[in-house]
Amino acid sequence: MGQASVQVTHTGTSRWRRRTGEYGSLAAALEAAADGDVLTVAPGTYRENLVLDRAVTLRGPERAGGGSVRIAPPDGVALTVRSSATVRDLQIEGQDASAPALLVEDCAPELSGIRIMTRSAAGLEVRGGARPTVRRCTVDNPAGLGVSVSGGAGGVYEECEVVAAGQAGVSVGDGAHPRLERCRIHHASGAGLSLHGDGSAAEAVGCEVYEIKGAGVQVTARATAHLTDCRVHRTTADGVTLDTDAVLTLADCEIHDIPENAVDLRSRSVLTLTRSKIRRFGRNGLSVWDPGTRADANGCEIHDSTGDYPAVWVSDGASAVLDSCRVHGVPDALFVLDRGSQVDVLDCDLTQVRGTAVSVSDGATVRLDDCRVREAATGAWFRDHGSGGTLANCTIDATATGMIVTKGADPVVERCTVTSPEEAGVYVSAEGRGTFHGCRVTGSRGYGFHVIDGCRSTLRRCRTERCARGGYEFAEEGAVVEDCSSDESAAPAAVPTAAAAPPATTASAPPVTAGLLTATEAVPPPRGGGAKATGAAASAPEAPAAEAARPAAEVLGELDGLVGLDSVKREVRTLTSMIEVGRRREQAGLKAASARRHLVFTGSPGTGKTTVARLYGEILHALGVLERGHLVEVSRVDLVGEHIGSTAIRTQEAFDRARGGVLFIDEAYALSPEDSGRDFGREAIDTLVKLMEDHRDEVVVIAAGYTTEMERFLAVNPGVGSRFSRTITFGDYAPEELLHIVEQQAAEHEYHLAKGTGDALLDHFAALPKGPSFGNGRTARQTFEAMVERHAGRVAQLDEPDTDDLTLLYPEDLPGASAS
Repeated sequence: MGQASVQVTHTGTSRWRRRTGEYGSLAAALEAAADGDVLTVAPGTYRENLVLDRAVTLRGPERAGGGSVRIAPPDGVALTVRSSATVRDLQIEGQDASAPALLVEDCAPELSGIRIMTRSAAGLEVRGGARPTVRRCTVDNPAGLGVSVSGGAGGVYEECEVVAAGQAGVSVGDGAHPRLERCRIHHASGAGLSLHGDGSAAEAVGCEVYEIKGAGVQVTARATAHLTDCRVHRTTADGVTLDTDAVLTLADCEIHDIPENAVDLRSRSVLTLTRSKIRRFGRNGLSVWDPGTRADANGCEIHDSTGDYPAVWVSDGASAVLDSCRVHGVPDALFVLDRGSQVDVLDCDLTQVRGTAVSVSDGATVRLDDCRVREAATGAWFRDHGSGGTLANCTIDATATGMIVTKGADPVVERCTVTSPEEAGVYVSAEGRGTFHGCRVTGSRGYGFHVIDGCRSTLRRCRTERCARGGYEFAEEGAVVEDCSSDESAAPAAVPTAAAAPPATTASAPPVTAGLLTATEAVPPPRGGGAKATGAAASAPEAPAAEAARPAAEVLGELDGLVGLDSVKREVRTLTSMIEVGRRREQAGLKAASARRHLVFTGSPGTGKTTVARLYGEILHALGVLERGHLVEVSRVDLVGEHIGSTAIRTQEAFDRARGGVLFIDEAYALSPEDSGRDFGREAIDTLVKLMEDHRDEVVVIAAGYTTEMERFLAVNPGVGSRFSRTITFGDYAPEELLHIVEQQAAEHEYHLAKGTGDALLDHFAALPKGPSFGNGRTARQTFEAMVERHAGRVAQLDEPDTDDLTLLYPEDLPGASAS
């Protein structure tokens, strides 16, 4: 300790009774002190483990410039506070990796001006119900936690700073609930602010979290946080992440310069975002996953993405509300996908979008009210079966294509206006549907409404104005048009004459109005919007034409190249051999055995059923059994109508599209639900049974779905089971096969797996739950994509990466792996 000394002022009960004494050690001074006494410590180094269990004041020298007071024992806790003491102007140092440098427990002290420079388990640990007031303190602990608050503790932390932490900057757990005011947390190697555990909560006001090797703010396992007027920026992982029933409120906050997701929610977490700004993010600005997860954003701004991902991503059954928000300067604005996912967008502006402003797919729904979309490749794209929702009172301006509806999607669009699109105002193709009521398209350089492929869209009281190619373009059958009009701005040659005009008496034929173009005029597909974030061109699929067949051996070779599926490959080869031999027997004048070609595919999603069905059709085409061999994929929504009689029509139409090829019915068991009642699915099955018999040489039908559910489907109608020749079961991929898929993906994209990464992937796939939603092949592809994204975040920190840095994927790049 040197020549340092400690002066104790004994206050007594009256001013005139005060006295002072000097002691050679802190321990001696504390032994002599009583509640209310003041201990003034001379500059120097004190190698003592102090315990404050009395309500004294412990402080450094009153005059600045005389040197610092260092409490630096060789091991253990440097300073333990267990009383309502006041401690200020000290430097605390510790070297024990199993203990904190400063410990506060079961008391309410005041700590100010303390500098903690240590390599301990924690710089400052507060526990056991303690309620300290901590002001202007700093923590520098590159070996462990910065500040740890646990065990029901709380307290107020004002103008404090964590300048370095080897783990989380501030960790809150075990029911703790601190309040942070105007604090700064930076250069941590874990999360900047981490909350975890039931009952744990924190409130932060005017705080800043930055330069974090990990997530800026992490809230997990039913913890709760409220952040007001805070900034989170310059992290290596997500800016803010919520998981497992976490609850977070962000008000007047800024999240920016994030290489990953600015905000990511999963597993039933709830986020409320108010008057906050999210900018310069590398992946999603707001990413919401899983059933029960919800994000509510009000008066927020999301802009200036630095990556190629949608600004807002909602999937896997999650939901979100965007109210009075602005999204701009992004590749895509809003992507909603997966059945059960839903987003409400109210009074929002989506502008300067390089790709698609609103994309809805895989059965998701959206509701847009009073929104404005401007300067996007595609205003709204409803992509596939079951996808839909409503758009009401919205304007879409200066896009390549205003709205696209494809592959059975069925939105309701009311009182919306599309102005100045480069191509069509509304484009419907590939079995898309949609109801458009009171909508208007003006100033289109293409058509106003362009509905092809016989799509059964419904237009009521719609109007087009100044559309260069014409107001409306329809296939000969399909669209239902009622009380629609145009402003006669189409080219004169395109306007039907009275003599040539079709009668306007049937519901499916549009009434002839000025500006309505004939359905026979050749029209190129729109260029607006894209399936990728870059806004790639969306070409509408026309009816496939017959083309030269690939040799059967080549297609079988492609089948053999698929990962796994050994039993499936054997089954397909057996069928192929039977068909080929039968064909040769007929050529030789012999009687050929009747080979039923209709099949049932059973198994989990992502096991390759659709891919094998496509190849099966190609093989039959190569053998001359099918005229074209194309694949038409349908599900319940394509076959079952809303009223009596409509189901048979839909089913017939789907069957007709598949003539000469394969009709693939995904989730076929949905046609016979267990609680069917008056469900029209039975009508679809009955119609299919008859068509399969009447046209058995023209169409091959493959019904696919889960194994147990498909057994019920086959039993629902006596004729169903007899129409299918055999059932082929697609087993789940083994971890080794999923690894092989990742290896194929890596090779295709010029990546390599580093030593140990293959084993880590096997462990990862083995640990994944194999429930009904497990994606199999899709899971492998998503895992590879996630690894590439984490690899990018890691390599971006290197100044001059070499070829190995740019191509090698390590175990730490796996989803869920801790960053090195």
